[in-house]
Amino acid sequence: MFADRRIGLALAAPAMLFVGLAFLLPVGILLSESLHAPSGWTLSRYITFFTDPLSLEVTLRTLRLGIGVTIVSAIIGYVAALAIVEAGPQTRGRMTALFVLPMMISPVARTYAWIVLLGRTGLINKAVVGLGLSDEPLRLLFTETAVFIGLLQLFLPLMVLSLTSALENLPADVIPAARVLGAGWLTIFFRVILPLTREGLIVGGTLVFTGAVTAYITPAVLGGAKVLMLETLLYQRVSVANDIATASVIAAILIAMSIVTHSLIRRMTGMRRAA
Repeated sequence: MFADRRIGLALAAPAMLFVGLAFLLPVGILLSESLHAPSGWTLSRYITFFTDPLSLEVTLRTLRLGIGVTIVSAIIGYVAALAIVEAGPQTRGRMTALFVLPMMISPVARTYAWIVLLGRTGLINKAVVGLGLSDEPLRLLFTETAVFIGLLQLFLPLMVLSLTSALENLPADVIPAARVLGAGWLTIFFRVILPLTREGLIVGGTLVFTGAVTAYITPAVLGGAKVLMLETLLYQRVSVANDIATASVIAAILIAMSIVTHSLIRRMTGMRRAA
């Protein structure tokens, strides 16, 4: 047993070394940069950041959009994943391909495609004006709604694939057994499906939230300067203002958001399973 453990550690050592040098070390330097000032170690940069009204507004907007995209993607993801799992083999393959195909296209192209739909001369505004629902084109671009839609379309496949994998490993007899005992669909979902697929929800929720709060192209294109998020603010601080200190604070906040959200999702699904 001891020899097997040593062999396992030896085989994993190159990967662990790579992760340490390529991820842990840069993150450690980044965090130390955000806490270090000429006068010594301090939290003054974080205090200055959160006392700035613009920075606080951008942080809250990033959290709001990240949480909203994660919740909506989970709802849609469960419906889509259940439909995929219950479909026949050929239909299941086609439905899965529909979610995988967008991931093979560049996020830049997928984001710019929304301009064709949401622009003042886009398909949606042409339909609205043509149906007489509005006399003038609606302002859809450079709004939180546009950013929300773009982020949802961008990261929804990750949630669907994670939940599909979890549902495929669900025992085949648990849902029929719950039906025989008289449980309705809501009871089956919350007391059977959700606890048994919690790992898929944790993985999908973490991927979607982390991707939503750290995305740059989609907020920059669909939100512009009117709908700033932490990632676009980070870019401005580095490229425009050359403010590396504030940029390191923003990066540390994004890392903390991802870790805390992963822990909260795991704890909430664990509480649901215990209940």
